[in-house]
Amino acid sequence: MSGPQCCANPPTLNPSSGAGHVEKLGGLNTYVTGSSDSKLAVLLVSDVYGYEAPNLSSTHSGKFIHSVPFLNHWSTCSRKLADKIAAAGFYVAVPDFFYGDPFAPDSGKSIQDWIKNHGVDKGFDDAKPVIQALKSKGISAIGAAGFCWGAKVVVQLAKRDLIQAAVLLHPSFVTIDDIKGVEVPVAVLGAEIDQLSPPSLLKQFEEVISAKSEVDGYVKIFPKVVHGWTVRYSVEDEAAVKRAEEAHENLLEWFSKYVK
Repeated sequence: MSGPQCCANPPTLNPSSGAGHVEKLGGLNTYVTGSSDSKLAVLLVSDVYGYEAPNLSSTHSGKFIHSVPFLNHWSTCSRKLADKIAAAGFYVAVPDFFYGDPFAPDSGKSIQDWIKNHGVDKGFDDAKPVIQALKSKGISAIGAAGFCWGAKVVVQLAKRDLIQAAVLLHPSFVTIDDIKGVEVPVAVLGAEIDQLSPPSLLKQFEEVISAKSEVDGYVKIFPKVVHGWTVRYSVEDEAAVKRAEEAHENLLEWFSKYVK
């Protein structure tokens, strides 16, 4: 279920990017940003490129706070988006679920081999102590957003009494049965051009969500975008930036509605 789209447009990772800092949270190195006094948190679960991706943290204006040389001018939205969410009043955590070993296209290792050692089930298990650590800080409500690989982790969290709302962005590995098991409000933001979660599958997700009257949710398919568009886009492409920012606003709207 993983393929070229999963790895397209890799970012140049930058451990010093973002307005926040890295600390241990639930046993994982975690980029945290936002007010420590906030009672509301958002957990971001990255794609295969991990938590040092500058575009997943930056300043609240949406500009990078460091001059970072991006590979082919592509970026990924870990820390930039984290800072944007923090500016809306949330305490945001972006854990390193890969223990310092994100996927590296030039490593000679295929994405299939990498995933064997970085399974989503392990990600789900590791997310639980992170959530407990957030609650120990006085957090009373948590939303979680997952990108590609991370969406499978988040959908598993959404099946249990662990989070209050979920957003899945161009999900990988998520099944119809996963969506049937969701117990919290869920938004699915998908791409028109996506081999991993094509529109035909997303429409089935929509049918399941529509039939679950007890759980609010929706599916939105963004036209003319490819898998990964919300976190891996050319910062010089105005149209791509605009589409990504629309998805980010949808995410913020969802958490503002249900994480309170």
